[in-house]
Order: sequence, then C-alpha cells, then structure tokens
Amino acid sequence: MEKSNGLQVILFPLPIQGCINPMLQLAKILHSRGFSITVIHTRFNAPKASSHPLFTFLEIPDGLSETETRTDDKTFLFTLLNRRCETPFRDCLAKLLVSSDSETEEKKQRISCLIHDSGWTFTPSVTKSLKLPRLVLSTYTVSFFLHHFALPKLRREVSQDSEQDDLVQDFPPLREKDLVRLLEEKREYLEPYLHMMLEATKSSSGIIFMSCEELNQDSLPKAREDLKVPIFAIGPSYSNFPASSGSLFTQDETCIPWLDKQEDKSVIYVSFGSLVTMTGAELIEIAYGLRNSGQPFLLAVRVGLVKGTEWIEVIPEELKAKLDEKGKIVKWAPQQEVLKHRAIGGFLTHNGWNSVVESVCEGVPMICLPFIWDQFLNARLVSDVWRVGLHLEHRIERNEIESSIRSLFFGNEGEAIRERMKLLKEKVGRSVKENGSAYRSLERLVDQISSF
Repeated sequence: MEKSNGLQVILFPLPIQGCINPMLQLAKILHSRGFSITVIHTRFNAPKASSHPLFTFLEIPDGLSETETRTDDKTFLFTLLNRRCETPFRDCLAKLLVSSDSETEEKKQRISCLIHDSGWTFTPSVTKSLKLPRLVLSTYTVSFFLHHFALPKLRREVSQDSEQDDLVQDFPPLREKDLVRLLEEKREYLEPYLHMMLEATKSSSGIIFMSCEELNQDSLPKAREDLKVPIFAIGPSYSNFPASSGSLFTQDETCIPWLDKQEDKSVIYVSFGSLVTMTGAELIEIAYGLRNSGQPFLLAVRVGLVKGTEWIEVIPEELKAKLDEKGKIVKWAPQQEVLKHRAIGGFLTHNGWNSVVESVCEGVPMICLPFIWDQFLNARLVSDVWRVGLHLEHRIERNEIESSIRSLFFGNEGEAIRERMKLLKEKVGRSVKENGSAYRSLERLVDQISSF
C-alpha cells in the first residue's frame, strides 16, 4: 500500500461468487492507491475476512432462510436481499460515519464514498439521506449491462420458438436463439428490478467496469451517451491482484502438481462457474466428449452442478475408470492459477464474465457453452466478435464436444484462433500498463474518489 491518503472507501458486494471477486479486486487496487477499505457484507455467502487482513469487514443480517438461499431464481433472491438489507445497511453505514467523525486527528480516516454492486438498488435513498457520494460497480461486460435493461420489452416481442441466427438489433451481438434461451429463466421480478437498477445507476456519481476499451469498443460510447454518468473501464486488473482469496469454495490444489506432469498447451480445462446447473445426462455427454477427444483434461464439477446428485456418481463406473486414465476431476479448481499454467491449451467454459476476462488475460482460447443470463452475450463476443473461441451452440453432445476440442487443438481454425487470442491478450495487457486506456481510467477514478 502507498502511504495512506486519509480516505476510507466503503464497499458493498452482492453475495455471489462472480460479484464478490471483482469487488475484492477493486478493494486491492484502491488499497494500493492509499485508501483504507471497509467491506460491508451479508451473512449469506460472507467473504473470508481472514484472507484479507488489511481490510475491515462488517457483517449485516440479511434475513434469508435456508430455503430462500437455495432458490434458482436469482432475480427473486436479489429482490429479497434488497428488501431485507436496507435497514441493517443504513444502520451500519450511519454508525461508520459517526465513528469516522469522532476519531482523533491521528487516526482520522474520512469516508469518501460508497461503492456498491449494481445489483443493490435501495442504496440511492440511503446515501442521499446520509449525504455520502455513491459509485456503482458492474460485474457485467459494458454491452450486457447497457442492453439488458431492454429485456422486459424484448420478452414481449420475441417469438419463444425462434431458432434464428439473426442478430437481435436491440441487443448486439446476441442472436435470436440466444435471447430465447436467456428469457427461458423464471424472472417474474425482472422488470421492476431492472427499472430500479437503471435508476440507481443513473443517479450515481459514476459506474465502474472491470473491463477496458479494447474489449468494449462499440458499447462504451453508447453507454456514456445513454447512462449520462462518468464511466470508468479500469481494466481486468486481476493479474496484479489475484482473486483466488475471494473464493467461496474450497480449492483443490492437487490439480497443479498434476498439470506440472502434462505437456505444454496439451490440457483442456473445463469449468462452469458457481451458478450453472445441468442434468446428469449433460455431464455424461461432456465426460464422453472429453474422453473421446484423447486430450488430457482437468474437469471441475462443483458440488451442486448436477441437479439431484451429491457429486459425480451419475457418471458410470466404466467411464469413470477411462476418464482417470487421461484426466483429473476436482470439485473446484484455483482457476487463475490453472489458466496461467503452461499445460493449459484451451478452456471449455460457461462464459461468465470473470472467466472470459481471465482466459483473455492468459491467452487461453475458449470453447463456449453458455447456460444462463449474460453468458450468452459473452460467448458471442468470444466466438463472433473477437473470434478467439469456438461456440458449441448449446449442443451438449459427445461428438460435438470431441470435435470442437480436436478443432481447437489441431485444426487450422484452432491455429487462427490461437493467433487472434495472442494479439487480444497483448492489447488488453497494454491497456492496464502506464498510459493504457484502463490505466488512465483508473487514474480518473482515483481522482474522482479523492475529490468527494
């Protein structure tokens, strides 16, 4: 940490893995610039405070029952959290402001602002009453964040049986068939929730994206025009500040010595993030595709990934024995360490934004298999816009998986993809270096926070 600048920033992440990691990365970045950090968090999915001894963690009650925390309808979950957390959050923040004012001069750390996840929508009234400036962190790519406010309108217009490859004009680069899958999810709370999120963003002092101009060339100018607040695309800075310490899952470190024994760029890494669920039949098809490809593989099967099972018991014993000959199956992998490893040659991914950014930063080409929400758009960016991956088009069949792995590792198309990925990695890498687009954006953000 640079010398303390006497300013404190309050951070408030949404309690899911894909939102906690970027918020803690942002905390590390700001701490390195002299800010002291206090993280207010819910009891549900509380981050591990012991992994971040330099930050202060304050837990608030969220009132969620165990049944509510297990719901598949994330919009319902976030709506509940916003209802239940407003009063405890207000009380916690008010106490912090009072104690900050009463500190002695030597210990004084003036609270500069609140930075909260875009999923918290009750914050405008709280911060207004306490006269505290407020910034928003979006864990989506700019394009998805900007266009997903149109989803209620698109739901009314789209044909539910569309399998069209046509671009959705109001939501590029999504295809019509992606939109149908995205809208399949049960989201009766979606319209009011998105409306409140948009209002909370537009009334903020700015929005932060863990991305850069190089990954959002088309959408950033439009976002500035539509949202009319300062936008800080501060870059995928995770390479300087690893997120592994923010993991809510126990990481199986045994996969690293296993990777050490594999040849360079020979292994396909397979992971579907912290929220996706699939059927047992789908996991079996993926397992056969991996086995039949002949490539060594590292497969992460999160507990809860396969509906109605404990772990991987759905895979027949005979297939399991064959899988063990070529690959390794773990419950959760230290993903950043894995993607950095010289043995990794490809990533079969659900295309969560954090995973996409980490893959780009490490120059690992992708095979796209999106399941929910922003993953469909992220997959189109990877396969259609940047052209640094192949798209399975939701065909979870062993032959398709085998053939995509072979194409990526041995085909001419795979070679072209690897070359484009190498160039994209270099462009994104330059953005966070001195005078790069993300570096300059971070400087502006630090100036903005310091000016409050």
